[in-house]
Amino acid sequence: MMTLGWAIPSRLCRLITATLALALVAACMSPGGKPDPKDPLGGPALPGVDPRGTAESGLIVGHRLMAAAEYELALDAFTRAALEDGLSAEVLSGLGTANLGLGRLGQAETHLRRAVERDPDWPAAMNNLGVVLMERQKYPEAEQILRRAFALDNGESDAIRENFRLALAKLDQSTHSDPQQKGYALVQRGGGSYLIRTSR
Repeated sequence: MMTLGWAIPSRLCRLITATLALALVAACMSPGGKPDPKDPLGGPALPGVDPRGTAESGLIVGHRLMAAAEYELALDAFTRAALEDGLSAEVLSGLGTANLGLGRLGQAETHLRRAVERDPDWPAAMNNLGVVLMERQKYPEAEQILRRAFALDNGESDAIRENFRLALAKLDQSTHSDPQQKGYALVQRGGGSYLIRTSR
């Protein structure tokens, strides 16, 4: 039988085995020196959920997502807000505005009408309803809604003033059946309010 020219002495073999065993035990210890049952491999602990922490309101999250033009996620956040707080005028307006951003005009109109019914003195919800009605070519009603929004706002909002001006022009154009049609694009303003701009 062939043997190697050198051999590990048995004492050294036992010392290496003991060192490896201690290293493995040390890896399973938390920084305080006690075994960490959640992390037996000794890796960095992941941050946990603080059960005493408070979650952000679905409304706040929804408005932030609307500002970031993340309409689908905003719709989810406003839906969560509806489950948490009920269908308030603000939640309904958020749902309607998110649907408006997604181009779902029928759903947007339904939610915004309900928001205006709940809070008939809120110009921002009225403005967005007027925008939806213009997009759906319901110009006479859009003009009436935007006129009310303009009056409630005292003409202070640029978006409401521009939308009202455009509704008057579209109403005049539809009554005179002017064949020259212009294209329009929705532009989101601050606070979830929309403005319609001429795109060409």
